[in-house]
Amino acid sequence: MRAVVVRSFGGPDVLEVSEVPVPATGPGQVRIRVDAASVNPVDAATRSGALASAGLMPPRDVIGIGWDVAGHVDEVGAGVTTFAPGDRVIGLRDRLDVSLGTYAEFVVLDAEAVAPAPAGISATEAATLPLNGLTAFQALDLLALEPGATLLVTGAAGAVGGFAVELAALRGLQVVAAAGAEDETFVRAAGARWFVPRSADLAEAVRDLVPGGVDGALDAAVLGVRALGAVRNRGAFVSVVAGAAPLPLRGITVSEQWVAADGSALAWLSSLAERGQVSLRVADTLPLHHAIQAHEALAKGGLRGRLVLTP
Repeated sequence: MRAVVVRSFGGPDVLEVSEVPVPATGPGQVRIRVDAASVNPVDAATRSGALASAGLMPPRDVIGIGWDVAGHVDEVGAGVTTFAPGDRVIGLRDRLDVSLGTYAEFVVLDAEAVAPAPAGISATEAATLPLNGLTAFQALDLLALEPGATLLVTGAAGAVGGFAVELAALRGLQVVAAAGAEDETFVRAAGARWFVPRSADLAEAVRDLVPGGVDGALDAAVLGVRALGAVRNRGAFVSVVAGAAPLPLRGITVSEQWVAADGSALAWLSSLAERGQVSLRVADTLPLHHAIQAHEALAKGGLRGRLVLTP
């Protein structure tokens, strides 16, 4: 099969489409024929060597790329009863100890990392859900805010931030969305009660809206202390980028969210997508052999939605 791999770390040009053996399923696993795989910043971090330098990946001669997948079950391993060949599914490859990613024609995942794909939604759209949807969902769980509490979401128009605004609103939270001025219409439609433009003094602007500061912050834009300043004393703060969390000043509980595959949570997110309660945004679709161009576009920034590769 064809798969996108890197043999040495570097810029987008180190990505190559290579012929590799089709992976075999083990007990408790499923093999998915990939219909679509979205392109995420963590893929660029894998390609550049940042994850290996952080000690998150073992050294290997060939490293596969890609976390998100939408496709059809091709084969099930021993003990798998929840899926059958032909099922439309989505999944998250969060294991960094395996050799191949989702930029491929086939990928093997643990069955517990897979969920039914949302009915009536294209594979291209569905592939944008697992990584970013689960990151937002799990970060909100970590904040543990009660309905009616106030929440600041930075990067609210981005992939994680957009899901965070929608999911927070569904939980009954009052959201302050921080994003570019051009994104105000989107974040308000997603469920934000208040909007703060990126150009504003964030802490001051938020405290003007919510005297004393918000109960919690989900820092998808990695603003660190700028976002922390908007949180009330003894509030809660979650960063979705490892190593980016600020010090826990003023008794604020500060945490970092590293996404974990969770088929049950992903199935719930899939059902929300079916009902149109979360937005699946695709910036562009490219064939698998245009992975270099996709990573170049990702590096330029300014995307609304995810780039998606189709084998």
